[in-house]
Amino acid sequence: MAQNNKTLQFGGHSLVWAGDWSPKNARFAASSASTAGYDLIEILIAEPEKIDAAMTKDLLAEFNLTASGCFVINAKTDITSTDKSIVKAGVDLAKQAIDKLSAIGGVELDGPMASSLQPYEQPVTKENRNNSVVAMKEIADYAADKGININIEIVNRYESNLMNTAKEGLLYLEEVNKPNVYLHLDTYHMNIEEDGMVDGVLAAGDRLGYVHIGESHRGYLGTGNVDFDSFFGALKKINYQGPVTFESFSSVVVDPALSNALRIWRNLWSDSHDLADQAIKFMKKRYS
Repeated sequence: MAQNNKTLQFGGHSLVWAGDWSPKNARFAASSASTAGYDLIEILIAEPEKIDAAMTKDLLAEFNLTASGCFVINAKTDITSTDKSIVKAGVDLAKQAIDKLSAIGGVELDGPMASSLQPYEQPVTKENRNNSVVAMKEIADYAADKGININIEIVNRYESNLMNTAKEGLLYLEEVNKPNVYLHLDTYHMNIEEDGMVDGVLAAGDRLGYVHIGESHRGYLGTGNVDFDSFFGALKKINYQGPVTFESFSSVVVDPALSNALRIWRNLWSDSHDLADQAIKFMKKRYS
């Protein structure tokens, strides 16, 4: 089963280096990640049809990288929707992302895929939650057949109304009840929602499958409010073995539409090489 494939790797999100995965930008991102010493590159697979699997597989081999896939859904593919056609669209898109990840040899699909990444204006209902759980069971089974883990990212209240803390995520995992479905924690979101940076990690334990390392303002690590020493200390306590992936955004690099969706209104960096070089040193100093 896929859950046996977890290994500690230091990764960087491709959006640190390039705003899309076109051949030119993909090569720049992969070569930059490799030069900086990353093991893994996380590729946004929100639109699977735009990812050239053969080209990507060749790049990964050339630069000695593995890849994970970042998957998100929107209002038109929201699996919490009460519209069955929208839920089906979300499940179908997830399966396409899984197929694409499998084609490039990846085994970790991560991201806030249990609900749409958007500001909701009302609390989640029982029907919304049930629709998400049922859909996720189908997605998980499809992924398991291809040896892929599903890592559900827990995001803040401004981006989801389904769950916002690790403990809420664990309750969701209990309902889904699939061995290849894990929690994905992100220090940027934890800094907003959790009671500190330790309890959520300890509660997750061996159900923690993926980690994003991001600063409170999404800029250089160590220049904001996140208590990284406590967070990495908690990872050591549970002997976490999985991807540890740096994530940061700047509209200088990221596609304008995506920058707006992520509400990147100010840029804290413009030199992705310096940012990424400092990030991997920061992470390895605390967890290796």
